[in-house]
Amino acid sequence: MRLPKIVTTSQDYSLQLFRADLIAGVTVAMVALPLSLAIAIASGAEPAKGLVTAIVGGFFISLLGGSRVQIGGPTGAFIVVVYGVIAEHGYDGLVLATFMAGILLLVAGYFRIGNLIRYVPEAVVDGFTIGIAIIIASSQLKDFFGLATGAVPADFLEKLPVLWEARASASLSAFLIALLTLVLIVALRRLAPRFPGLIVAVAAGSLAVVVMGLPVETIASRFGALPNTLDLPALPVVTVDRVIELFPSAVVIAFLAGVESLLSAMVADRMIEGQHRPNAEVLAQGGANVASALFGGLPATGAIARTATNIRAGGKTPVAGLVHSVTILLVMLLAAPLAGYLALPAMAALLMLTAWNMSEPHKWKGYLRLPASDRLLLLTTLVLTVLVDLTVAIGVGVALGLALRLRDRKSPPDDWTTPER
Repeated sequence: MRLPKIVTTSQDYSLQLFRADLIAGVTVAMVALPLSLAIAIASGAEPAKGLVTAIVGGFFISLLGGSRVQIGGPTGAFIVVVYGVIAEHGYDGLVLATFMAGILLLVAGYFRIGNLIRYVPEAVVDGFTIGIAIIIASSQLKDFFGLATGAVPADFLEKLPVLWEARASASLSAFLIALLTLVLIVALRRLAPRFPGLIVAVAAGSLAVVVMGLPVETIASRFGALPNTLDLPALPVVTVDRVIELFPSAVVIAFLAGVESLLSAMVADRMIEGQHRPNAEVLAQGGANVASALFGGLPATGAIARTATNIRAGGKTPVAGLVHSVTILLVMLLAAPLAGYLALPAMAALLMLTAWNMSEPHKWKGYLRLPASDRLLLLTTLVLTVLVDLTVAIGVGVALGLALRLRDRKSPPDDWTTPER
C-alpha cells in the first residue's frame, strides 16, 4: 500500500514551502469558515457541526490523502442526503450513517475499489450534481427572501407551494442583505480572485444588519450561541436494527464521498500537473468520516472549490490542509461569539452562488452536443434526484449507464465459432 502524500512530501520539506502552505491554509480557512456554517444550516444540522467537520474531517483528509493539495470538509453535495437522514432518523442516525460510510470507504480503499469509482459515467455525475444544485437553491429561498414559513418540507414538489404561499411575508431587509452579499462575492472574485472574498462579503452583509439594526435573522437568533470547544470523541450507538435501517444512507454517503473526492483530486491534478493516488484518497475519506462521526460531525469529502482556492493561494503540500483545519479550530476557540452575528440571508446568498457553481453553467452548451444516450442518462439522473431521491437517482443512473455501455460494445460476428481447445 502506498504512503499518504504528506509522508512522501515531508522528506524534502523546507521553510519556504511552509510559508507558502501557511498563507494558503489560512486563506482557504477564511473561505471554508462561512461555507461550513452555511452547509450545516442547509443540511438541517446545528451550525457548529459544519465547523467540527471542517476541523476533524479536513485534518484527516489532508493527513492521510493521496493528493498534495486536497482540502476536505463538508460540501454542498451532501446537503440533500444529510437533510433527509436527519429528518427521518434524527441527528444520531446521521452520525451512525457517517461512521458506517467511513468503514465502507476504508474497505473500498483496502480492496483498491477507488480505481473503479472513476468509471462511473460522467453523465450520471453531472446529472445528480445539477439536481443537488437545484435542491440547494430552492432550500435557500426562505432565508434569501426572509419568508415567514415555519418548517419547510424537504420534498421539492411539496416545498415550492409552501414558499409560494408565504410570498407576502417576504422581507425587503433580508432580500437587500442577500443581494448585497451576492454582489460582493461576485465582485471580489473577479477583482481579486486570490483574496478570501467569501468571508469579507458575508461579514459585510452581517455588519450592515448590526449597524442599521435591521430585522434580519442571524445564526445566534435562530440557533443560539455557537460552542467554543470540541466535544470529546464518542462511539455512536450501534444496534443491528439501526445498522440495517441506515445501510442505504451509508452507501450513498460513501459513494458521494468517494466520487467527489476523486473528482476534486483529478481537477487538482490538472491545475498542478500532478498525480494523485486514488486508493490512498479513498482510504483518507474513510478515516476522515470515521473521525468526523466520532466527534459528532457531518460527512466529509474533498471540496473542489476549496482545493482550487488552496492551489491559487500557493498551497504546495498537505500541510496547507492541516493549517486550514487548525485555523478554523482557533477561530472556533477564540471567536465563536462573533460567528453568531452572521446574517442568515448572507449565508443563503453564499449557498445560492455555491449551487450555481455546482451546476457548472459553462458546460451547459456542451451537454447539447453529447450523444443521445448520454443526454438521456444525464436528464434521467437529474430528474430522479430532484423529484424522487438521490439514492434512487444514483442507482438507476449507474445501472442505466452500465446497460448503455454493454449495448454499445461490439457484438461478435454471426459466423463466430468456438475456438479449438
